[in-house]
Amino acid sequence: MDLSWLDDFLAVIDGGGLPRAADARHLTPDALARRLRALEDWVGAPLFEREDGTFTLTDAGRRFRPVAEEVLRRLLQGREETRAVAQADATALRFATTPALALTVFPSWLRGLEQKGRLGSVSLTSDGLEAGEQALLSGRVQFLLCHAHPATPRPRQSGDALQSILVGTDRLLPVCAPDAEGQPRHPLPGRPESPLPALSYSRESGLGRILEAVRNAAPPPDSGSTPITPLWLNTVFTAPTTPILRTLARDGRGVAWLPESLIAEDLARGRLVAAGESAWAVPLQIRLVRHRARQSKAMEGFWSLAVEAALWRADARAPEPILNGVEIFTEKDM
Repeated sequence: MDLSWLDDFLAVIDGGGLPRAADARHLTPDALARRLRALEDWVGAPLFEREDGTFTLTDAGRRFRPVAEEVLRRLLQGREETRAVAQADATALRFATTPALALTVFPSWLRGLEQKGRLGSVSLTSDGLEAGEQALLSGRVQFLLCHAHPATPRPRQSGDALQSILVGTDRLLPVCAPDAEGQPRHPLPGRPESPLPALSYSRESGLGRILEAVRNAAPPPDSGSTPITPLWLNTVFTAPTTPILRTLARDGRGVAWLPESLIAEDLARGRLVAAGESAWAVPLQIRLVRHRARQSKAMEGFWSLAVEAALWRADARAPEPILNGVEIFTEKDM
C-alpha cells in the first residue's frame, strides 16, 4: 500500500468531495479517483458511496477513518522522534573503557579536555576491554580508552580499521598486603617448594592479555640476554576486573599486578606494598582508539581536541600528572 493513499482518503473527507480534494492534493480528479479505488482494493471494502459526483463514507469508510488518522499521526510522531534522536546522537560522544580506567584516568582526562572546549553529552560503558573492543568494532561506541602494550596484538577483527593516540602512561605493579612490620606479606619471587598465592586476571581482561604477552616475550635463559628471575606463583583466584583483585590483595589473599593509577592511594597509605623489585613492573600505555573512517562532526571535533591538547603537552615536554604515578601526554600514531 502507498501511504499517500491515506492522505488522499482524508483529503476527500475534509474537502467535502473529489474536486477540492484533488486540488489540495495537486492531482487531477481522475488520478485521485484511481488512487481511492486502489486504497479500497487494498482494504477489501468500498470506503465511499459515489452518487451524482458526491462521495459519502460507507460504514466501512467510517470505521476506517480513525485508523487512517492514527496511522498518519503515529508516523509523523515517529518521524519527529527519530529526527530528535538522530540529532542528539550526532552530538553525543560514546566511550567504552575498562573498570580500572573508569575509576581513575577517564574522569580527570575528560575534565581536562572539557576545559579546552565544549563536548556536549557523554555516555560511558565500562565492561572490560574485550566488551569495549566489540562495542567499538560494531559502532555502539565511538572511542575506546584502554591500557595497551606493544607486545599485545590489536583486536583480531580490526585489521587496519582502527587508529589510536597515546594519551598517558601507567604501570602494572606487583603488590600485596603488608605484614605487621610493613614488609610484603608475599615477597617475590617465591620458592619452588612454596609458590606465592597469585591473584590473576581472567582471559577477557585486557591487563591479563598484556601480562601474558609480556611473560611470553621474556627471553629464555639460553638466549644470551639477561635472564629474568623466575617467579614461583600459584594462582588462587581469578577475576576479570582490577577492583576485585585490588580488594583481595588488600585483604592479604595474594600478590597481584595492579595499575599504579588504581592503587596510588593504597600505596601511599600503606594498605598495599610492592611485592618485589621494580624490574617486575610492566610499563603500560593508555590509548584512545577509534575507527579511521570519518564520522560525525562532534566526534571529529573531539578527536581533534584530544590530539591537539596532548600534542601541546608533548611539544612543551611538560607532561601533566593527573594522578600519582600517571602522566598524560600523547603522540600521533596513525
